[in-house]
Amino acid sequence: MRWSGQAIDASRSDALPGLESNSGFVRSVTTPEFAGVTFHEVLAKSALNRVPSADGSGTYGWTINPYRGCSHACVYCFARPTHTYLEFDGGADFDQQIVVKTNVADVLHRELTKPSWDRHPVALGTNTDPYQRAEGKYRLMPGVIRALADSGTPFSILTKGTLLRRDIPLLVEAARSVPVDLAMSIAVYDDELQQQVEPGTPTTAARLATVRAIRDAGLTCSVFLMPVLPYITDTRAHLDGAVGRAAAAGASSVMYSALHLRPGVKPWWFAWLQRTRPDLVERYRSMYLDNTFAPKDYRRWLSERVRPILRAHGMGLGHVDPATGSMGFSNRLSEPGAAPATPAGAISGPSPFEEQSRPTSSPLKRADPGFDQRLVPRAAPVVPTLF
Repeated sequence: MRWSGQAIDASRSDALPGLESNSGFVRSVTTPEFAGVTFHEVLAKSALNRVPSADGSGTYGWTINPYRGCSHACVYCFARPTHTYLEFDGGADFDQQIVVKTNVADVLHRELTKPSWDRHPVALGTNTDPYQRAEGKYRLMPGVIRALADSGTPFSILTKGTLLRRDIPLLVEAARSVPVDLAMSIAVYDDELQQQVEPGTPTTAARLATVRAIRDAGLTCSVFLMPVLPYITDTRAHLDGAVGRAAAAGASSVMYSALHLRPGVKPWWFAWLQRTRPDLVERYRSMYLDNTFAPKDYRRWLSERVRPILRAHGMGLGHVDPATGSMGFSNRLSEPGAAPATPAGAISGPSPFEEQSRPTSSPLKRADPGFDQRLVPRAAPVVPTLF
């Protein structure tokens, strides 16, 4: 696995054959309670990743990924291609070969206490989920949260994992000193379908209960209604039920977008579609065969369908930050019923978040006034740091 350039030196005699000398590799672990899943424990060299904005503006954001790969096994997950960097595949390996950065909290603490760190907002959960099932075993997030709060660094968390409830008291404490934005990703409100496309995730009801627990603790919590699956979850009944249940759970805002399929995700999605909904294969081919994003007319149609549903439930639209894919800080909302403005675009092709309304200024600006002035250097390409 291509880890040697990303991790610090480590060697263990109990490593699997051929991996004893891999830089940063500690050991591979299997346990009965995680049947079929292998955890590869590594020592990370860095915790913070700088990512350029997808709108081509030159601004950038910061993320943390305590884990690589995700046992939630969402068929549509846009992050699947990132696993190939580690010489895994983006299908079964992404779901079952989980890389765990066991020292991520300690490394993060060192990075955040450097004089050069100026407390940029940091997003978690924008690549792989920090509260996937492995977090129950490794408990990395409490240390990450403490490091961010102690350094005065604003942060956001996007998750499908109900394990977040364990850390609500810690998040309440952190929110006393720094802006903390939370969001629960809940895309499917049909139990049978949810288990088909997201087989490793908690139930929709459990995630909505987590939203309620967060709100009862006095914190904000947005709901990501993403992705909306064309011809599957885009009916009025499903969307109205989704927004209504999110509103009943106390969601601070709702964000939505149509399914987008990156090249490395398409084979896995179409394989699932062929097994379960062969009647939709040709429709999806016409929409996505030569495109990453749903056609513009479909996205416009979806926006026109969702807007009155949001109005009916008194829900405002949140804003997705184009750099990190998080909800952005200060939970800026469009007024209920307001028409979405022109969205941020992408470097090539439309943004998957095109349906969202644009705030009057960057969603990170309140937490980080210098955000708009930070430009990605154009002299050298930005290479994501995986470890």
